[in-house]
Amino acid sequence: MSKPHGTKEFWLAALRADGAAFRAAVADVDPGAPVPPCPDWTVLDLVHHLGNVYGFVLNHVTRGVTDRPERPAPQTPPAGEAVAWWESRFGELLTTLDGLDPDFPAWNWAPQPKKAIFWPRRMAQETAVHRWDAQTSHGLSEPIETKLAVDGITEVLDTWLAAGRRKGSTEGVRGVVALHASDIAEVWYVRLRGEGLALLDTDTVLDNDPTHERAQATGSASDLLLALWGRVPYDVLETAGDMRLLEALRTG
Repeated sequence: MSKPHGTKEFWLAALRADGAAFRAAVADVDPGAPVPPCPDWTVLDLVHHLGNVYGFVLNHVTRGVTDRPERPAPQTPPAGEAVAWWESRFGELLTTLDGLDPDFPAWNWAPQPKKAIFWPRRMAQETAVHRWDAQTSHGLSEPIETKLAVDGITEVLDTWLAAGRRKGSTEGVRGVVALHASDIAEVWYVRLRGEGLALLDTDTVLDNDPTHERAQATGSASDLLLALWGRVPYDVLETAGDMRLLEALRTG
């Protein structure tokens, strides 16, 4: 389960679809409207955030080097101009990522190969979660597409948590967690060792520790991903065992 569930073409198609849905969600809503999953943000803040994320990627992904780039100063266009500004950056991002060889050298912050293919995946996942955020400002939202959510769960585990980007406490948290996507019959087994973790392929568990599950969570792939990102509480899922292990998997 530790391999990405996608290709450059798949991630770019997802990026196009969720980008269009994001624009629709923010175009005709009060820019000052709150974004419930992000209590400190308005819709305008969300547009600024995602547009600046795109700008950061555009600033470095074509350099052909793997050293850490400088982060450009954030831009915050006024409400009347922000959606058009976002749309321009989104279009430039699609064109740039589409034209990049997946093996082209490119920096990233994770324990992953320093290649351009990291960024179509990251931008597809970033846009999908923020599309969901934006739609909640209308009081409803559509689930994240199942195959993309499956890859997103793997990305949380093999990229975000592997890079130490956790929100949940890791103190005294040890044991195996099982995450079951009920709508697509996928399962992830994760061994937690305090700050350390391993994403396990259950056909090739090579260490000698017991593999008895100390916690489980079952739900749709979209709900599992949104729970890992802290967008929905774990009680939208069927859970069992030590909830501290599930909380230790949160990122975002």
